Amino acid sequence: MSFRPIALLALLLAAPLAFAQALPAKYEAGKQYLLIDPPQPTASGNKVEVIEVFSYGCIHCAHFQPTVDEWRKKMPAGASFSYMPAFFQPTFALFGRAYYTAEVLGVAEKAHADLFKAIFVEQKPLHSMEDIAQWYTQYGVKADDFIKTATSFAVETKVNRANQMVKNYNVDGTPTIVVAGKYRVTGASAEGYDKVFDVVNFLIAKEAAQAKK
Repeated sequence: MSFRPIALLALLLAAPLAFAQALPAKYEAGKQYLLIDPPQPTASGNKVEVIEVFSYGCIHCAHFQPTVDEWRKKMPAGASFSYMPAFFQPTFALFGRAYYTAEVLGVAEKAHADLFKAIFVEQKPLHSMEDIAQWYTQYGVKADDFIKTATSFAVETKVNRANQMVKNYNVDGTPTIVVAGKYRVTGASAEGYDKVFDVVNFLIAKEAAQAKK
């Protein structure tokens, strides 16, 4: 196989560009993501743990949820994902306890996006645990069971752990993505919520590469 001089020149010029486009984006600690010091233990086994620290009382989290949903459809096979509510103030604390109650009762995932809609679009008056318990009845949960579970040992344990871990992660706002217990990514650090998961994917790949070593 032979090349004409012009065709060969075009190929040589195109090669560096194609190589550059194939390289992963370069992100830096302290810029697009922040280091968690000291790193925190994870519960994801051999997968890279990805956690969204959020609150149903946070409108930014509501706006971010479709982005989370899209990423989860195509998230790397070597990653795991979970939610962790923040308890920064009374409204966040109420919804955080409600999230863990729904999780114990097996309806948290099913109701997650709908609860954001109920609060910020439909503007449902969900101001107490009784209000929230009644809202969850549409998912087959009895209101009385929801209220009882909200103060159970299982929920209390989850609430206490989340409170401690959010502090350990040095999270000061929602939504925040925590990767591998080592890195924190926010809309501000990534320079846009639409870029958060580009940084997250970079960090997952970084952790996977280190694990192979």
